[in-house]
Amino acid sequence: MLIPCLACEARFAPDEYFGACSDYDRGLDLVSWTCPRCGNRDDLRVLPGELGFGCPRGGRFTVQVRVRVPGLRRRRGELRLDISLDASDWRVRTRVRQPA
Repeated sequence: MLIPCLACEARFAPDEYFGACSDYDRGLDLVSWTCPRCGNRDDLRVLPGELGFGCPRGGRFTVQVRVRVPGLRRRRGELRLDISLDASDWRVRTRVRQPA
């Protein structure tokens, strides 16, 4: 299974795709992802069996495009999101922001 970048249409194996996730926003339930090929940054929601792409509106995230990823699973932790697909697992941590 190859997962696409919606900006440049490059396709990535799950390990490369989920390895490019950098931050989990637990409040909006979003993962930040940067394409290893073109550098485009997307916010996405990991859902059972699919990835949801969209944009924040009015304090909520609206999913506009869904990409099917059969077997994709997720589990929310206190400061992380655990993603599983087949026998592989990835952990995306929440970046703790320091007060100014």
